[in-house]
Amino acid sequence: MKNLTLQRITEACKGELFHFDSSSDREVSGVVLDSRQVEENFLFVATKGERVDGHDFIAQVMEKGAAGVVCEKAPEPVNGPYILVKDSFQALKDIAEFYRKQLTIKVIGVTGSVGKTSTKEFIASVLSVKYKVLKTEGNYNNEVGLPLTVLKIRDHHEAAVLEMGISDFGEMHRLSKVARPDLCVLTNIGDCHLENLKSREGVLRAKTEIFDFMNEEGVVCLNGDDAMLRTVEKVKGKKPFFFGRSSSNDMYADKLENKGLFGSSAVIHMEEGELTVDIPLPGEHMLYNALAAACVGILCGLTKEEICTGIAEVKPVGGRSHIIRLENRVVIDDCYNANPVSMCSALDLLSSALTRKVAILGDMFELGENKEKMHEKVGHYAVEKGIDVIICIGELSVHMYENACKTLEESEDKSIQIHYFPDKKAFFGKISSILQAEDTVLVKASHGMAFEEIVKELEND
Repeated sequence: MKNLTLQRITEACKGELFHFDSSSDREVSGVVLDSRQVEENFLFVATKGERVDGHDFIAQVMEKGAAGVVCEKAPEPVNGPYILVKDSFQALKDIAEFYRKQLTIKVIGVTGSVGKTSTKEFIASVLSVKYKVLKTEGNYNNEVGLPLTVLKIRDHHEAAVLEMGISDFGEMHRLSKVARPDLCVLTNIGDCHLENLKSREGVLRAKTEIFDFMNEEGVVCLNGDDAMLRTVEKVKGKKPFFFGRSSSNDMYADKLENKGLFGSSAVIHMEEGELTVDIPLPGEHMLYNALAAACVGILCGLTKEEICTGIAEVKPVGGRSHIIRLENRVVIDDCYNANPVSMCSALDLLSSALTRKVAILGDMFELGENKEKMHEKVGHYAVEKGIDVIICIGELSVHMYENACKTLEESEDKSIQIHYFPDKKAFFGKISSILQAEDTVLVKASHGMAFEEIVKELEND
C-alpha cells in the first residue's frame, strides 16, 4: 500500500513506535480491525468493542505474520513491532486520511437521507463499464467502515464510490476529511436521525458537511426536485449540477414507463442529448438513482451508450427492495432500514403489484420527539395507497396501526385488512391464517427490528 510503512503510519497517527527494525520497514499489504482477517504483512488495529477487545488477539496476529499492530496499551509479551496511540479508532481514520492523500484515484462520495446504498450501486455499475471500481460494501459507511473501505483501494482501482452515512453533526465533517471526494452526490433530505439533527434544516446542514474536504475543483450533484437541496446555490464558488424529473434541472427524465416489479424505462435529457434507459429494479424512485448515476457517468467521461449499459446491469442489494420470487408468492425484502420517506417509497412500489398486496411494517427508529406522528403518517399512507393487507409489528407501530384504522373508517374502501402484533413471534403464530398464495408481500422496518427473520419465515413457509 502506497507509502504505508510502519514509520509513516506512526507519523500519520501521531503514535509511538516500539520494537521496530528500520532495516525491515516495508509497505504493509492491508489494514484490518478483525484479527481473523489478518494475513502476512498486514497491519492490525486493535480496538475495544462492546463484547471483544482486539488487544487480546495481538499475540495471535503476530504469529500469523502481521507487519505490526496499532494499539492503546503495550502488548505482553512483545513479539513484534507495535505503535502505541491514545485512540485506535482515531488512528484508523488518521491512517486512512494519510493513505487517501497519496492516491490520484477519482472518489465519488454519496450521501442523503434515503437511497444512498441504491444510488451507490447504480453509480458503481455505470462506472464499472469503463473503469476498475471499488465500492462500499455492506454497512461500511460510518467512521469505522469508511476508513477501512478507503484502505482497500489498490493500484488497479481507477474510481471509488463511497457511501457516507451519519446520525449527528460533525460526523460527515470527519468522514469528508478521510474520503476527500472529487464528486459529491446527495440523494435527498428527509426526516431521519431527528433525535440529534432535530429538523430537515439540521439534516441538510449535517449532510452538506460532505463538502468540507471536497476537492477544490470538485463537482456537486444534487437532486433538484428536493426542496431542501435546491437551497444550495454554490459550493466552493461553483453552481451544483441538479438532476431530477423537473425540466428545470440540468439533467431531467420524462416518459417514465412503470413495469411494476420488473423495473421501468425512461428518457433522460442532458446537454449531450437524450438517452433511453432501462432500469431493472422496481419502484419509480429508482429513476433518481439512475439520474445520479448518469450525472456521474457524464462527468467521468462515459458515453451515453456506456451509461445505458451500466444502468441496465445494476443488481439489487440484499435488504433493499430485493425481489424474491418464491413458489407461492413474491416478497419485497426491504428490511435493511426505514424512515417515513423510505416507507412511503416502499409502499409506492408495493402498490404497483398486480396481485393482492400485503405490507408487513415495523418500527422506525431515531425519529426524535415526533416519532408517534411519523408512524401515524405511514399508517395513513398505506390505506391511501390501497394496500390490501396492512400488518403493523412493534411498540411504535401501534401508532401506525391505530391511524390506519382511523383512515379506513373514513374511507369508502372497507375491504382493507389491518392487523397489529406486539412482536414478530406473535405474528408468526398467525402468518398462515393471514397470508394467501400468490400474495405480493413487502417486509420493511428499521434494521434493529431484525425483520430479515420474517423474510426467512416467508421463504420457509
